[in-house]
Amino acid sequence: MVASTDIRTADGVVRGRRGRRVLRWRSLPYAAPPVGDLRFRAPQPVTPWAGVRESTEFGFAAMQHRAGARVGPRSYQPTAEDALTLNVTVPTTPSSAPRPVLVFIHGGGYLTGTSALALYSGGRLAVRGDVVLVSLNYRLGAFGYVDFGEFSTPDHVFESNLGLRDQVAALAWVRTNIAAFGGDPNNVTIFGESAGAHAVLSLLATPAAKGLFHQAISQSPPADWAMTAADARTFALRCVDKLGATPDTAAKALLTASANDIRRAVDRTSNRVLRERRGLFPIAPVVDGDLLPQAPIDAIAEGNAHRVPLIIGTNRDEGTLFAKFADSLPTTPDRLRAAVGDDAESRIAATYPGYPAAKAAVRAGGDFVFWRPSVTVMAGHSRYAPTYAYRYDFVPRAAQLAGLGSTHASDLIPVFGFGESPAGRAITAPGGRRGLRAVTDQFQDNWLAFARTGAPLPSWPAYTEDSRTTMIIDSPARLEHDPDKAKRLAWQGVRVPTLTT
Repeated sequence: MVASTDIRTADGVVRGRRGRRVLRWRSLPYAAPPVGDLRFRAPQPVTPWAGVRESTEFGFAAMQHRAGARVGPRSYQPTAEDALTLNVTVPTTPSSAPRPVLVFIHGGGYLTGTSALALYSGGRLAVRGDVVLVSLNYRLGAFGYVDFGEFSTPDHVFESNLGLRDQVAALAWVRTNIAAFGGDPNNVTIFGESAGAHAVLSLLATPAAKGLFHQAISQSPPADWAMTAADARTFALRCVDKLGATPDTAAKALLTASANDIRRAVDRTSNRVLRERRGLFPIAPVVDGDLLPQAPIDAIAEGNAHRVPLIIGTNRDEGTLFAKFADSLPTTPDRLRAAVGDDAESRIAATYPGYPAAKAAVRAGGDFVFWRPSVTVMAGHSRYAPTYAYRYDFVPRAAQLAGLGSTHASDLIPVFGFGESPAGRAITAPGGRRGLRAVTDQFQDNWLAFARTGAPLPSWPAYTEDSRTTMIIDSPARLEHDPDKAKRLAWQGVRVPTLTT
């Protein structure tokens, strides 16, 4: 199957590139460019084309600060509003049957990121598992996750949850077109990391995504991110004010201002909220009563999410990356107290040896954002569908020396087999290469088995509220029952703060 690099999609013929082990198609449009009258509107169908569309190079990354679209030490992908595209990677070896499909959603706090990052290229994963790999861009920040609906006019409606709508549109494209690339539209697994992992949970809670995927993998999700309608209105008003507009002039300003001016206004407003309301991340899906009826964490706990098999987990040292390089998490005692309150902080602190010392506070802050709500999702989803929990503990020598531990996003290296790349080998030059290969096998063999069958390897039992069995991915791997139980109990009942109360 798929002997040619020329593939006929529903919109026209696309031409990819043949490599030694994989075929690749890049920046295939799954929706019309959201520009002009389509700015702040739900994704619209692609205009079909005649002839052959060259699809061998990446186009634009979604609008964001230039630094977020870094794809190399000194190289940056250009950004634009016209970025609703996806990429397809297929093994060159023939297949007599449709291949399982994995769809990857990148992270970046819903503010930054691009599917063009070399880490996400996916060739090693596609070849090892004999699968089709899809990665996608979606609208970010101001253009994807701020609800300007308050400023709609009879001539122009500003719609909500545009980044999430984009993801639904991309999955609809996969359902329609992936068979032409040798993929099985009836066996689609979505997976993502960080904000991409939260996107996976949001899709679980999105009625419009029903039937578009069949398994889900959520790696380090900030699982209780969601803006209430009231918070979203307050935040949008602040963004419009920062743009230099009033509620009466907002519609015109949002439609005529440059993309970079809008981005800067929203980024600055977001940064201020992050300082004012520690633990609240305002660039997130909105519970709009339309596309997203409930916060994902609540929909999952109440059985209102899609009941498909789920793998979910976090890394042991999520917070260290942020404490060193991106100062946005409540990773100090003062910030954690501001996020959770005095009583909760006192109760939680007792379960972190050494607190309030910096190392313990950083771990608590990382757990607050990622591990705490993920445990709630594990328990909630396990009541209705097969659920498999993990924690990633492996630390190569270089990460240990840098004081990072098994930090946020470090799991992406084994998932994509990036340890065998020149950059990956540099990471393990001081030691840990054999261990990284072992955890790469663990991740990839389980992820691929899950994509093929809906369950990981038999050595990984399902999570239940009785056993809370968790796979510790390390060298060697092991199973633990209810790991960090005291911490789990101390965090119970804690939720992210709101903006309006």
